[in-house]
Amino acid sequence: MKAIELFAGAGGLALGTSQAGFSHEAILEWNHDACETIRANKKYKFDHKKPVQLFEGDIRDFTFSSLGQVDLVSGGPPCQPFSIGGKHRGPNDQRNMFSEAVRAVRETHPKAVLIENVRGLLRPAFANFFEYVLLQLTFPEIIRQDEEDWLTHLSRLEKAKIKGENQNLSYNVVFHCLNAADYGAPQKRHRVIIVGFRSDLNVSWSFPKPTHTRESLLYSQYISGDYWDRHKVPNRLRPEIPASALGTIQKLRTSFFGPTELPWRTVRDALHGLPEPTTSPSLSHANHVLNPGGKTYKGHTGSPLDEPAKALKAGDHGVPGGENMITYPNGNVRYFTVRESARIQTFPDDYLFEGSWTESMRQLGNAVPVCLAQSVAGSVIEKLR
Repeated sequence: MKAIELFAGAGGLALGTSQAGFSHEAILEWNHDACETIRANKKYKFDHKKPVQLFEGDIRDFTFSSLGQVDLVSGGPPCQPFSIGGKHRGPNDQRNMFSEAVRAVRETHPKAVLIENVRGLLRPAFANFFEYVLLQLTFPEIIRQDEEDWLTHLSRLEKAKIKGENQNLSYNVVFHCLNAADYGAPQKRHRVIIVGFRSDLNVSWSFPKPTHTRESLLYSQYISGDYWDRHKVPNRLRPEIPASALGTIQKLRTSFFGPTELPWRTVRDALHGLPEPTTSPSLSHANHVLNPGGKTYKGHTGSPLDEPAKALKAGDHGVPGGENMITYPNGNVRYFTVRESARIQTFPDDYLFEGSWTESMRQLGNAVPVCLAQSVAGSVIEKLR
């Protein structure tokens, strides 16, 4: 099935949708280093047949109608306007590109749409704008007129929804805020996922159920001990049950059956088999080089070894201070390497990242965990088939 990937970044969402079975007609991205990363990974053949058409440039200069009709339009419009760590300009930020995603839908009439963004988009301050995004995707052919502000356009879209008389292209759109850890990523990363199916298809769909849980992780750590056994951690080095988990552990102990889902994956799980990094490139693992200087700051600490990592971040000027680090049981910290970060985002070990450490970490901090993308896209393609 044919797909178009917008705002591709390093290719996390594109790789996940490709693994689910979609073939990409085109991948669009403006950042040169991110494009070089995609070029360096041609072996993954995002379109399954031939080298993918990669458009490096401003999405506003691309004519989607030249691609014809496709089955899926997916992508993650720049999240900085809505990020909790950003300037919170929302719809007034020039990086807001949701309208271009809608244009792609309008010009290609896909069977399905898959859009992702940060959970900051769900903040009350952006409630009206988020409704606007959903309604634009619902009625992509009700176009914003020249000199019409977005609130006036929103009003027209709301009227179309209430009247229910629109006979043009339309989509049944739903959204959910998913935690990537619940789908196998060793990272607590919350993303807003918007999925729409073309109305004429009459598709009944819901988001895939979580496959991994915190309860299962706690059970394997503090009841069965399987977690520590698997990692060969001796009894004397196994930690006490954290106070925050005591209530959950008590319930698990009194439950007749243990958890049926898989355990959340931890930083220790993600890094298993990787050598401890040095400042020299690893001969066995690409992009595995230590960047010294990691320090903790108030409110900015590293990720504990035996929990899923905190969400990787991408600052405007590189890795934010005190973030994207591992915290060892003895309190020592260091930055994750690019390869370790790639594992946390569930990229394959032979997936290469181009650019400096700062640029590579920015790509990873903006990426969608591949396993999360594959899970959602897999559920979408199953319905389309």
